[in-house]
Amino acid sequence: MTIKSANCPSFMTLHALRFTLYVLCLGAAQLLAADWPQFRGPHGNGVSDESDAPAVLNAPKSIAWTADLPGRGLSSPIIIGDRVFVTCSSGPQQDRLHVFCFNASDGSKRWERQFWATGRTMTQTKTCVAAPTPVSDGRRIFAHFSSNDVICLDLDGNLLWLRGLTRDYPNASNSIGLSSSPVIVGDTLVVQVETDAESFVAGIDAATGVNRWKQERPRNRNWSSPVVFTDKPGRQVVAIQGLGGVVTLLPTTGEVVWNRTNESANISSPAPGNGVLYVSCRALVALQGDSDSHTPRELWRNHLLAPGTASPIVMGDHVFTLNGGGKLCCGKTATGDRLWQLQLKGAFSSSPIMAGGKLYTVSEKGVVRVVDVIKPEGGQVISELDLGQTILCTPAIANGALYIRSDAKLWKLVKP
Repeated sequence: MTIKSANCPSFMTLHALRFTLYVLCLGAAQLLAADWPQFRGPHGNGVSDESDAPAVLNAPKSIAWTADLPGRGLSSPIIIGDRVFVTCSSGPQQDRLHVFCFNASDGSKRWERQFWATGRTMTQTKTCVAAPTPVSDGRRIFAHFSSNDVICLDLDGNLLWLRGLTRDYPNASNSIGLSSSPVIVGDTLVVQVETDAESFVAGIDAATGVNRWKQERPRNRNWSSPVVFTDKPGRQVVAIQGLGGVVTLLPTTGEVVWNRTNESANISSPAPGNGVLYVSCRALVALQGDSDSHTPRELWRNHLLAPGTASPIVMGDHVFTLNGGGKLCCGKTATGDRLWQLQLKGAFSSSPIMAGGKLYTVSEKGVVRVVDVIKPEGGQVISELDLGQTILCTPAIANGALYIRSDAKLWKLVKP
């Protein structure tokens, strides 16, 4: 539903309207800078364009600040300009939904908004209701929770609209929890909801919260997130991965571009790179659209590069994968040949990210490692920092800093 408030243009004075337009334009400009606006960064593949991210982490010199959080969360932080946004869920039933905004400079709380969940809040113990990562278009924040509530706020925390998808699709829930993170393309928010009972992917009007289109999906539990990529010059598509295969859709209409029905992973997300989509299905598979067919071409597959929960990273001529037991592998994007592997300590649920030739991993026990992956002899751990808490979220990088959250805290890590 759409929430009308004093923030709607019909209630505004001319001065307020001009100010709001200025803020919206500023937000759009900010998104062009070194922001981290969604799960796995600006390109959806875990790679930041920055070159000055911290290479050495030393406690306590590397910890610029910490902020306390009131509830659980597997969602990643996102950063727009000088603001850090993060979601949480609290209460005995996890039915209290939180959206926070912190000042990136000092970690002070800029604002907090709380909402009651309208849908099912039961989850497996390892996950929680605040599992999906929010997304921003530089003007608005879109937060999707496992309760199937979608909340749209402006950068100052004003509610623009709220929609309980369970009201429209009562069977689109399960007892394990949802964790697929939404993406936004232009003025369309793409939300992937897949369960044993009811599954769909929807394109939602970012301004109103109303469906633009909706596609049915196979009825299977799925925690993979959609990803936007350019499959050919001038055209962006949304890739949807699940046990029923991989499909790419036009974000404006939901029209299917190509469909691969072979079984694929239902936790890790696909990663784009140079018009190729890298997908996990008990192996790592490179797929490329074929203009003469609705089925993509399989360029190569290699089971030695198969990731676990973590999603692949594509950087230049190399693809990196991390399995649940900590084996980090590097392969050639052209052929799929494995170049090297590095065994890291611990179990891993979060996806690695990369900036400036450095790869960052966070183990479930909260150990952050910086891996130099440029060395010709293979990857090498050059720094590590133990944050001392269970961490299942994927970190974020923006403006030379690394942001990581646990259930209890949000950290900003910088060069010592």
